[in-house]
Amino acid sequence: MKLATCRLNDKERVAIVHHGDTSLFDIAAASSRAGNANPAFNSMIALIDGGEAALDQARALFERYGRDADLSTAVSNAEILAPLPEPRQMRDGMSFPLHIRQSPRGQLKLKARAEGNKAELARLEAEPLPELPEIYRKQPIYYITNRFSVKGTNTTVKWPRYSNVMDYELEFGVVTKGKGANISAAKARDHIFGYTIFNDFSARDAQRVEMEGRLGPAKGKSFDGGNVLGPWIVTPDEIGDPYKLNMEVRVNGEVRSKGVSDGMLFSFEEIIQHVTQDETLMPGEFIGSGTVGNGCGLELGWFLEHGDEIELEVQNIGVLKNRVERQDG
Repeated sequence: MKLATCRLNDKERVAIVHHGDTSLFDIAAASSRAGNANPAFNSMIALIDGGEAALDQARALFERYGRDADLSTAVSNAEILAPLPEPRQMRDGMSFPLHIRQSPRGQLKLKARAEGNKAELARLEAEPLPELPEIYRKQPIYYITNRFSVKGTNTTVKWPRYSNVMDYELEFGVVTKGKGANISAAKARDHIFGYTIFNDFSARDAQRVEMEGRLGPAKGKSFDGGNVLGPWIVTPDEIGDPYKLNMEVRVNGEVRSKGVSDGMLFSFEEIIQHVTQDETLMPGEFIGSGTVGNGCGLELGWFLEHGDEIELEVQNIGVLKNRVERQDG
């Protein structure tokens, strides 16, 4: 299933996305029609907490009432929210080798430009990429970001006033299910509720300063609306092989880069194993893959401008679309 959170008639609803991603089936309304209103359909977190029984009931309701026109709404007529508007936790990784190898040089180039150091910029341009630091092969690396600053597709991301360098990041990630600790990689798939797209908007100049302090990122990532998820969550049975998905970035309709989700240093299952060492994983957490190679302006030397529209597309999931705007004052 593809599952969305949307606002219909001023109410937040959980819906099944159908008819080629053009229609939203209101699960809670269908449950009421069946004479058995289920609180598991009141929110995405409630649905995740409801476990397999709730998902099975949602499938059965769609099978029974999916042709009832009054239970579905066109996607174009609804406000699509982040599929998980308030994750219980948000972790974001560093999983793709090319991104890891290119990003430090991108940060140094950004610093050289800011200082007007043309000689240093030329040196960096000519320098070959470094080898992957061994630490990234030893264990999954991730940070925890602000779970309260999540927005969805078709929203405008307000450029933080303290930043002059705004960037996008093409990622995908998993939403977890089932509480557990010390989960083995072999069992971790049982804790994946579904997959979604993540645009990890970044204030690169703020992030550069933080990373020089060897702690963070903080304000380089955490600003209102800067964590964008969507457009929906796709359950594992419909995603295919999550490590073979084609990915693409478009800015103002023009392709900026392409990638594929293979080559992750650690799979999501291995990341879950690492995260849950003597730590309890909660249902409804989000774990990001990290940026795919060439999936951000930092790597390409091509950052965002006021009014840019960014589309991130991931095969078998959909398109996550946002606009960035500077703020006055």
